[in-house]
Amino acid sequence: MTMPFYSSVDQLLRDRSEIARKGISRGRSVVISSFSGGVLFVAENHSSALNKVSEIYDRIGFAAVGRYNELEGLRTAGIRLADSRGFSYDRRDVTGRWLANTYAQFIGAAFIEQQKPYEVEICVAEVGATQEHDQLYRITYDGSILDEPHYVVMGGQTEPISTKLKDTYDPGLDLNGALAAALEGLQVPGAAPGNGNSGEARVLGESALEVAVLDRGRPGRSFRRIQGAVLRGLLPAANRGEQSEDLDVRGGDDAPAGGVPAE
Repeated sequence: MTMPFYSSVDQLLRDRSEIARKGISRGRSVVISSFSGGVLFVAENHSSALNKVSEIYDRIGFAAVGRYNELEGLRTAGIRLADSRGFSYDRRDVTGRWLANTYAQFIGAAFIEQQKPYEVEICVAEVGATQEHDQLYRITYDGSILDEPHYVVMGGQTEPISTKLKDTYDPGLDLNGALAAALEGLQVPGAAPGNGNSGEARVLGESALEVAVLDRGRPGRSFRRIQGAVLRGLLPAANRGEQSEDLDVRGGDDAPAGGVPAE
């Protein structure tokens, strides 16, 4: 008679945590920050077809890092849940807090019950009527949920990015300032996956970025992607040298927040 393999619960959870952390750290980083005109999403993304940032509902956005097929499944499930709740009850019942709690329960249950955890980390952001009412929720691979007051950093090497943002972030920044602060964090030496402690500075051009906003001033659906000539005009001068060959490939509207004209 063969004896079943035994491993303590603590060891199983440690192993699952290690799997999830390694998968997430291999992804390129995303910065989500509250600014005067709404909530800004800036992701390092070299693919024009695979989005890390998305709209969930009227004033709710979603960002994720990690294994793409898993984060895409979570994104789709969130959209369906939000639509169902808004249709069955009231659109005002669909809130960022409710959606973040739902994600946390689902991901936490999977971490305990399934052999392999989700190798993802997600952020649910809701733009408020004023900046004080913006909500940023970070949900980790084990279902832990954190209510972040100003900004969220996920994926890659988060420590150098967070350290940089502590020095450059200001709640009163406009769209240009918030984008510049996020880029300074993403470009800091050592922030790229596999970059280790390299002292080489990076410059992220237009084709390496995915940028979107939840525009506080727009009624109804507030999510807008910023791309093409509009994004190029908002980037700091050092980041405008790279010309993207797929300026208008990504779907969605490109009217940004902060009074910047659309293309």
